[in-house]
Amino acid sequence: MSMLPGTPCAEEPMYHEEPMYGTMRLFSGRANMPLAQRISEYLKVPLDEAEIFEFPNENIFVRLKKSVRAQDVFLIQPTCSPVNRSIMELLIMIDTLKRASAGRITAVIPYYGYGRTDKKDQPRVPITARLIADMITVAGANRVLTVDLHAGQIQGFFSIPVDEMTAMPLLVRYFREKGIANPVIVAPDVGATKRARNFAQALDAPLAVIEKRRVENRPTARVLNLIGRVRGKNAIIVDDEIDTGGSLAGAFEILRKRGAQEIYACATHGVFSPPAVERLSALGFAEIVVTDTVLIPPEKQMPHLKVLSVAPLLGEVIRRIHTGESVGAMALA
Repeated sequence: MSMLPGTPCAEEPMYHEEPMYGTMRLFSGRANMPLAQRISEYLKVPLDEAEIFEFPNENIFVRLKKSVRAQDVFLIQPTCSPVNRSIMELLIMIDTLKRASAGRITAVIPYYGYGRTDKKDQPRVPITARLIADMITVAGANRVLTVDLHAGQIQGFFSIPVDEMTAMPLLVRYFREKGIANPVIVAPDVGATKRARNFAQALDAPLAVIEKRRVENRPTARVLNLIGRVRGKNAIIVDDEIDTGGSLAGAFEILRKRGAQEIYACATHGVFSPPAVERLSALGFAEIVVTDTVLIPPEKQMPHLKVLSVAPLLGEVIRRIHTGESVGAMALA
């Protein structure tokens, strides 16, 4: 009987009896343990224990509790706040797994820190996104799984396979089920236009684009113009991440001035660097929707914040990588 890849069948086991790289093993760093636990629950595969701590001199130490020799290891660690510690922890854990003779190491990085530094847009500046890719590869990762990179070209910075998934269908499904009347999808800047256009197409809604300019390396940008009609409509701002909230606040203000009614915002990554919580809480957003690629601690929670989980998405991709099934076929399902 012919079946689509990933379709469960009562007569077949969940996993192939002889996977290419041995038994699936799941590990997690400290950056987002709740997400790792949700992925573990989806896969019905327990998280392996690893001892991770810092010496008084801030050096990170990692020790695995069990052997991983010849096993298929998936290491879950977004490089979110504290970013530099999370990156070093990721690299040290990869090195630990490599030196413990793991059969294959897949770095599951739901949020890729330094993703905005993806090109030389000024004289004498680094391309840090490429540097991080080199470090992950040299540490010993065999492949990378990530979600909604800030720039697609970051995939090309790696010399190992990269599976970039998107949480946009999850966000689209959420707003479709809400059934918001008379919506308009808003790109908060020109760079987000393609993502917002696809979102608008999925919801069969019109598109508006905000034009803004960032001054040198300042975290905020100046809104210049709004392209599209929003008066009397319920606006949904779509972006890949929310950092300090400056762009979102600027978008909210111009949408309100142009006559938008309820204003929503959604993004894959809820970074919420200071002063995002204070800034966004003071505005009248109907709802801000993000995913759990980044751990959102209690001090960053807001009354109008909704967090969706990417654990089923990542769990299914991990399962397919492990069994050798097509990941690309998920988009066709």
